[in-house]
Amino acid sequence: RRERQRFVDKNGRCNVQHGNLGGESSRYLSDLFTTLVDLKWRWNLLIFLLTYTVAWLVMASMWWVIAYLRGDLHRAHDDAYSPCVANVYNFPSAFLFFIETEATIGYGHRYITERCPEGIVLFLFQSLLGSIVDAFLIGCMFIKMSQPKKRAETLMFSRTAVVSQRDGKLCLMFRVGNLRNSHMVSAQIRCKLIKSRQTPEGEFLPLDQCELDVGFGTGADQLFLVSPLTICHEINSKSPFFCLSQRSLRSEQFEIVVILEGIVETTGMTCQARTSYTEDEVLWGHRFLPVMSLEDGFFRVDYSQFHATFEVPTPPHSVKE
Repeated sequence: RRERQRFVDKNGRCNVQHGNLGGESSRYLSDLFTTLVDLKWRWNLLIFLLTYTVAWLVMASMWWVIAYLRGDLHRAHDDAYSPCVANVYNFPSAFLFFIETEATIGYGHRYITERCPEGIVLFLFQSLLGSIVDAFLIGCMFIKMSQPKKRAETLMFSRTAVVSQRDGKLCLMFRVGNLRNSHMVSAQIRCKLIKSRQTPEGEFLPLDQCELDVGFGTGADQLFLVSPLTICHEINSKSPFFCLSQRSLRSEQFEIVVILEGIVETTGMTCQARTSYTEDEVLWGHRFLPVMSLEDGFFRVDYSQFHATFEVPTPPHSVKE
């Protein structure tokens, strides 16, 4: 069957774009810090470079203007004259003085004198402005680098979900694993069924979300994710798949969104990984191959069999039938 449009991609990216915001787009500027953090890296680096370049050129120009208005540029080599900033002859020297002051390099060749009140005021303004720019931009870059999004790349979901019997009950199952040795603290998994439906009143809901129980009442949704786990949704009278059979699966259109959340052990930040399964990726009458084996003193996980399934005898009828 031709692959249809997904609500959530296999890599967890949500296929939703916001358009026609109108005047609401100003809300992005009111939360400027989060807006910068959410930008792609190339835009972050461009804004970082442009902000510092413009700020440096503007502040260096202000020092040059002070020296120009006081006449320091023409009398800078006069030993009897006390300029605002010593040894500032032109714009490059004014720029170097600004960089030495901003970066607290302190070479000592260029320095401000006490006979320049406007220079002292500009020096204080430069110090305050530099601290604000550093705190804002460096804080933004630090937050972006420490985001746990890349940690989700090492959380693995099976390519397909399976429907088979477990403990005498028909279940929908999929597999999840953690590729790193560092654990996910307080890992919890949730499932949403995305399906269009029409209410008895005639209202059409194009992307109605329904919760799939994966052990919320029993605590099975709280995962100890040190080895690959098979997540199980029991199909019973409360399940939205109560009427689903092997034959009706071919004509259904739905999407199962899986959300895995937890705290990264090394950083203490919350991480979320997502994936989805469409009706084409649900295999009726299959079961996952084992991936755990006991070796000398430890358990070994064979990730080459992580996505592998095999057929098992499964009734083709729905639970209702």
